[in-house]
Amino acid sequence: MALFTFRLPDIGEGIAEAEIVGWHVKVGDRVEEDQPIADMMTDKATVEMESPVAGTVVRLAGEPGQQIAIGSMLVEIETEGEGEASAPNVEAAPPPAITAPLPEAAGEGGERGDPAPAAAEERPAAPMPSANLSQQGRTAAKADVLASPAVRARARELGIDLSQVKPSGDHIRHSDLDAFLLYGSGQGYRPAGRSERRADEEVKVIGLRRRIAENMAASKRAIPHFSYVEEIDVTALEETREQLNAHRGDKPKLTLLPLLIVAICRALPEFPMLNARYDDEAGVVTRYGAVHMGIATQTDAGLMVPVIRDAQDRNVWQLAAEIKRLADAARTGKAKSEELSGSTLTLTSLGPLGGVATTPVINRPEVAIIGPNRIIERPVFRGREVVPAKLMNLSISCDHRVVDGWDAASFVQAVRKLLETPVLLFAD
Repeated sequence: MALFTFRLPDIGEGIAEAEIVGWHVKVGDRVEEDQPIADMMTDKATVEMESPVAGTVVRLAGEPGQQIAIGSMLVEIETEGEGEASAPNVEAAPPPAITAPLPEAAGEGGERGDPAPAAAEERPAAPMPSANLSQQGRTAAKADVLASPAVRARARELGIDLSQVKPSGDHIRHSDLDAFLLYGSGQGYRPAGRSERRADEEVKVIGLRRRIAENMAASKRAIPHFSYVEEIDVTALEETREQLNAHRGDKPKLTLLPLLIVAICRALPEFPMLNARYDDEAGVVTRYGAVHMGIATQTDAGLMVPVIRDAQDRNVWQLAAEIKRLADAARTGKAKSEELSGSTLTLTSLGPLGGVATTPVINRPEVAIIGPNRIIERPVFRGREVVPAKLMNLSISCDHRVVDGWDAASFVQAVRKLLETPVLLFAD
């Protein structure tokens, strides 16, 4: 028998170390050549490592959450043969997909599902790829119970054994949990006033969640934020959107988000200080001519920011199609690294859960982030008459080192004028 040492290969230019996100094997397991053994996360992506040999696992480098230097031992495998073998320079096989690519940072909140206000809270219909499953998720998968991490977390909170839940499709969804609570458990919902105490739980902050935590802390620590909120009457805009959707043909259904992006892109040329990045180490602010719009999107893997390139050159239908494509790619873990970097301004929305107002955290090194809130119908005065109107608050957070309050308020007022007079969105 021989002892084979599999060392962590160079998995990206300029990468010195990688974090163990999860193991696919344990000591004593038999592995085959090319079998997945671990998920390793760098600053750019999560990469699935595969065993270059067949044999029995005798030692692992560490626990999930630990950092491993490039070239250090990852796994030791006992193989048939004599002597000791090592693979310090084994090239990493290209991953089948980037399973949890990292945004540079993201605003608080974000979208769930299609990141448009009209459908932002839809839950993903497809489970994450196997490379993105935690150890707990893989253990459940071996028991033929397929569910996303969000569904598993909710099942744990409710005390539901997923093996007792009948899925409506190829995996268990939130609707299946609801059906189980109502009909399948034989108990229904717990009566009001009676609740069971849930046991304390410690959850390690690792992988994408740790990256998000680090980015949020760095953004708040380095950037003096200020926020500004304005109320906008979107009654006419909603009527325009309904008319466009009624005659859209085979085009994607319009939500508010594409119209808002058009308004932002039309207003930005007068406020170039908002479409910018601040390199605080070099002391340089770069004002961009093109608008690369980041769309903060909530996924089961965490908050990601896919980017619409050259948003200023796209019409509302093209924007709607690109938003859907990028949101689907982020939800399923198929977004490419270049689709998750390079934004110059970020838009973040909680959709129907948008609340009255938000104060989103800036996606560093950008200098501003915009957040539409929930549309609410309320009575307003039109002259001496009281009529119903659809109102929405629009929030913006800015880096006060680069953007003055007057500029931020003036920009939002310019966007407001365009949204309250939607014909201007389509005027040359």
